[in-house]
Amino acid sequence: MPHIHKFIPSHIYSLLLLTAAVLSVFSPVLAGESSPATSDIRGGYWLSWLAQDFPPSAISTSHFTHLFYAFLEPNNVTFELTITPNDDQWMRNFTSTIHAVDSQIKTILSIGGDGSSVPIFSAMAATQTTRSSFIASTISTARLYGFDGLDLDWEFPNSTDDMSHLSLLFQEWRQAIEIESPSNTGRPPLGLSAAVLYASSFQSPPRSYPADAITKYVDFVSPMCFDYFGKWTPSATGSHAQLFDKTSNLSTSYGVNSWIEAGVPAEKLVMGLPVYGRTWLLKTACDHGIGAPAEGVGPGNEGVMIYSDVLDFNSANGATVVFDTESVSTYSFAGTTWIGYDGPSSIDAKVKFAKAHGLRGYFFWALGYEKNWTIAETAQNAWMYG
Repeated sequence: MPHIHKFIPSHIYSLLLLTAAVLSVFSPVLAGESSPATSDIRGGYWLSWLAQDFPPSAISTSHFTHLFYAFLEPNNVTFELTITPNDDQWMRNFTSTIHAVDSQIKTILSIGGDGSSVPIFSAMAATQTTRSSFIASTISTARLYGFDGLDLDWEFPNSTDDMSHLSLLFQEWRQAIEIESPSNTGRPPLGLSAAVLYASSFQSPPRSYPADAITKYVDFVSPMCFDYFGKWTPSATGSHAQLFDKTSNLSTSYGVNSWIEAGVPAEKLVMGLPVYGRTWLLKTACDHGIGAPAEGVGPGNEGVMIYSDVLDFNSANGATVVFDTESVSTYSFAGTTWIGYDGPSSIDAKVKFAKAHGLRGYFFWALGYEKNWTIAETAQNAWMYG
């Protein structure tokens, strides 16, 4: 049965937030100015639903500074976090295991994911009362299970009202975090981050993330720089995480620059990297480049193949592997099967791009998708020594 533990009732949080609003006139901390982003981030999301096959103890922690627990979701009535018995077990295991290995690694509780209902987040963020209930629950849960921070993965705010409410959510969340921290003697304030679209705005319907609120109240945001192409583009192959594209805005370089142009400092951006590929069936084995005619998705889970399976496929089928320098992406093909993904060469180049542009770091979706940590090691070396 789902259960939730709270240290401070939501109505008390509402009162505290009102107090914070008054005090913010005199205190820049309570006004919500997040602390300067100074430390690099090498992050990865751990998937709780795969815990039996890939427990926290299997993570090569030396490659990471931040590890995210994915995911919890809010209740659609109370907007407090729903915690299943499985979550209760694995959240405790996750934080205790990671901190026992390296107390400097930040463990982050991520809320949402693409499986969450967008209307629930929209309703939660719509009023101060519902935001307060959600905020109180997230902070209490993070403290109870020993997390160092909170991460919002709302995929995606779908209106200008949602974006306006998201701005208020970030502001009130930061204020609540700053108020809560002194009551936990010796424990620093929780971190606050968010996974966001690869770009700072959407085209249809037109709407933009609240850059000002992100800059003021959020420690960092993590653009999900992947899934530019997939099963929704079945007629042609595509590099689903390409760094560059001269013909469209579907690229990581465009997305990163859009965030900076919107006013979010580069040092608050953490670039997302996929540890999986997307597959297509070629119309003809003779035409196998990027953008080649296709007849739909190829092997994998609805055209998605994790990196370790890509390597197995390439080896078993004698696939040709190509690093495309123009898009900075990798693809392989064998017969009529085509896979677009990131290999060591593209990961190396993209991480060096992130560092050269002053980004805070990078994150992987998701841990457990590769073999022998070669991708994580490639990224780490590119970031630290490239």
